[in-house]
Amino acid sequence: MHADAIAILQQQLLTALDAVPAEARRLFHGRGRRWPGLEHVTADWLQGVLLVSLFREPAEAELERLRSMLLELTASAAWQRSGAHHLLLQHRYLPDSRMDWLLGEELDEWLIAEGGLRYKLDLGRKQNNGLFLDMRYGRRWVREQAAGQRVLNLFAYTCGFSVAAIAGGAAQVVNLDMARAALSRGRDNHRLNDHDLARVEFLGHELFKSWGKVKKYGPYELVIIDPPSFQKGSFALTTDYRKILRRLPELLTAQGTVLACVNDPGIGPDFLIEGMAAEAPGLRFVERLDNPPEFADIHPDSGLKALVFRQG
Repeated sequence: MHADAIAILQQQLLTALDAVPAEARRLFHGRGRRWPGLEHVTADWLQGVLLVSLFREPAEAELERLRSMLLELTASAAWQRSGAHHLLLQHRYLPDSRMDWLLGEELDEWLIAEGGLRYKLDLGRKQNNGLFLDMRYGRRWVREQAAGQRVLNLFAYTCGFSVAAIAGGAAQVVNLDMARAALSRGRDNHRLNDHDLARVEFLGHELFKSWGKVKKYGPYELVIIDPPSFQKGSFALTTDYRKILRRLPELLTAQGTVLACVNDPGIGPDFLIEGMAAEAPGLRFVERLDNPPEFADIHPDSGLKALVFRQG
């Protein structure tokens, strides 16, 4: 992160702050590799909170230049017009993803909106804050598809897909994730949107030991698979994803649909297309969902892959 790169980041943030969106959005996506020297920097607008994240440790001098630039940003007219009141710098490369509060008192939680729906975020305590902004179009697609459907949401995390599905009129959503704390936050997110929790199930189990519980609520018209690349002791994308794909025919209705996702920059969409053809050949590839424009990447296959398959 040389001085010229930091100056480019400053200009990008000033421009973005001059016209901040009404809802949560990424403002700067250095990981798309379009700005040399800033490949490991992102900045997210959380409706009054600007969260800048570092994914690689900078040299001490670089870190000081970055901190000075960010503090200088808070004195700008663009910052004042944006209504921003908190500035956070997250060190994602550290095991605890330490958060530096450069401006504003510390907040444990913060509410944001997306597509008119509300979500509660954790700030300063965890690596991920509770909502992956690059999946915005995926949640919109689920909301558009969900009316009257029974939905299975695997690796549910804080239930963003579930919130979108219920908002879209889903008959039932079954969320499964081994992290019970994340599912508890999912309940909070549904309550924030005044959803009927009688239509939502929360299963705090490890997937590969819970097929019986999952099948009990099926069959499903829509199955969503959005796993981490790696979850210690329970899931490795390259070796375990196919185990899920081969189970899909017994989980789905005759015309059921699958939204299968991968967000590993080193794995392209063919991983899912070829894996589905081998493990569940009755499911045909329909489309790959677009990614939000603010997540543009110099190589499209490095970004999020959200692929739709349909049975029958």
